[in-house]
Amino acid sequence: MAGVDAVANDSPYATRPAAAASSGAAAPAAPLAAATFGARVRALREASRLSLRELAERSGVSAPMLSQVERGETSPTLSVAARIANGLGLSLSQVLRIDESVGIVVVRADRRRRGGEHDGHSYEVLTPPLPGERVEVSLHRLAPGAATGGPDDPPLHGPGSRETVFVQKGRVQLAIAGETHELGVGDAATFDADLPHHFRNPGRGSAEFLAVVTAALGRR
Repeated sequence: MAGVDAVANDSPYATRPAAAASSGAAAPAAPLAAATFGARVRALREASRLSLRELAERSGVSAPMLSQVERGETSPTLSVAARIANGLGLSLSQVLRIDESVGIVVVRADRRRRGGEHDGHSYEVLTPPLPGERVEVSLHRLAPGAATGGPDDPPLHGPGSRETVFVQKGRVQLAIAGETHELGVGDAATFDADLPHHFRNPGRGSAEFLAVVTAALGRR
């Protein structure tokens, strides 16, 4: 994770059209539109559930600078914009929607958003953090005896959302609505994700499952 480095001498924001980046990456023909770019960054950050401080740590662009960019108060140079995009786990062209007509976003294995590890549970988000996305796919791993949460934990997903899980490895118990469902390799379960629920690995070996969460149709 990149540290937050102060930008020395030159301002990190463009006051005139920026020159093409020397890295050879494709650059937009016109200067970055402050309001448009800022709105995109904010939408992507919120879709990724990142705070300004977290994005600052990932990108190396300070939180006050990010705040100014998101509010459209200034237009970043291509270099700074690329660092922000990298912090979001995307290319600059994806943030700017240059290659949106292709309709495909590839998330490389080393670019997955990782949720960290807690008490033997770790997960990675496989879908990109694009605005308007209603489906999130995540890969979860459970050590023997580990669980994703407890019976008293509140729901993690909004009203009307649905979830489908598919067990790829080991055994998984789904606890929901006072019931426990045993799932083995190849088994799948679909349920209302806005109900309190959690998963547990009752086996002696590790378990792995995919979770697909779909937001409610009325959600914006």
